[in-house]
Amino acid sequence: MLGLSKGLAVIEAFGESHAPMTVSTVARMTQLHRATARRCLLTLADTGYLSFDGKYFQPTPRMLRLGQTYMKAAGLPQIAEPFLKAARDELGESVSLAIYDNGNSLFVARAQAEQIVMVGIAIGTSLPAYSCATGRVLLAALPPAALTDYLKHCKPEARTPKTLVDRPAIRKAIEAVKTTHFAVTDEELSMGMVSLATPVTNAAGEIVAAVSVSAFTARVTMKELVKEFLPVLRKQAAQLGRAL
Repeated sequence: MLGLSKGLAVIEAFGESHAPMTVSTVARMTQLHRATARRCLLTLADTGYLSFDGKYFQPTPRMLRLGQTYMKAAGLPQIAEPFLKAARDELGESVSLAIYDNGNSLFVARAQAEQIVMVGIAIGTSLPAYSCATGRVLLAALPPAALTDYLKHCKPEARTPKTLVDRPAIRKAIEAVKTTHFAVTDEELSMGMVSLATPVTNAAGEIVAAVSVSAFTARVTMKELVKEFLPVLRKQAAQLGRAL
C-alpha cells in the first residue's frame, strides 16, 4: 500500500504539470527518491498510463479515465441536467453531454427535445472520438503526444461519404478546436444531420466534458448552427463549468 501511495503521488504530479517530465523532475515534485520515482514511472508506463520516449514521461489517454471515474461517481450527469435542459428549451433541439472514454466520446447525459424525427443519440451511446463533434473537442484537450498516439492507432471508418477518414484532415479539425473552442460535423455521422459541440471547462481550466447539439438540415443549417446555437451552448457550458 505504501507503493500505491507513492504511485498516486506520481500521478498527481502530472495533474500539476501537463508537460512531459523526466525522472528527476517527478522525484523533485513528489519528494521521492529518484530510484523510487523511476520505478513508479516505469510501472505506470508498463500499464499504459504513461508514455516513455527514453527520457520523458507523459500521460496517455488512459490517464484521463481516472478523473472520469471520479466525475461519473460525483454525479456529473445530475449536475449537468438543468443546464442541458435550459439549452434544449432555448434551442428547441436535443442537447447532450459527453466525456472522453478510451478513444471514444461517451454520452452520459441528455435533454431530449420533442421531435417527430429523433437524432440517434442516447445516454450510454459511444462514438469514435475522431468522427463526432464532441470527440474532437475532447481530443483537442489531450497533450500533443497523446493525440499523436491516438491518431496513430485509431482506425477511421466512413459512416457516410462525408466522414473524415484521412488522419491529417482529422488532426486539422481537432487542432482547429484549440482556436475556435468548438467543433462541427457536417453529415459525417448521418446524412442530413449536423452537429456542434463546445467544451465544458472546470475551475482548473481543464476540459472535462463536451456539450453538443445535433439537428437535421431540414430544420437547421450549418450557418444557423454556428451563429445562433453556439452562443447558447457556450453560455450553458460555462455555467456548468462553474458548478463543478
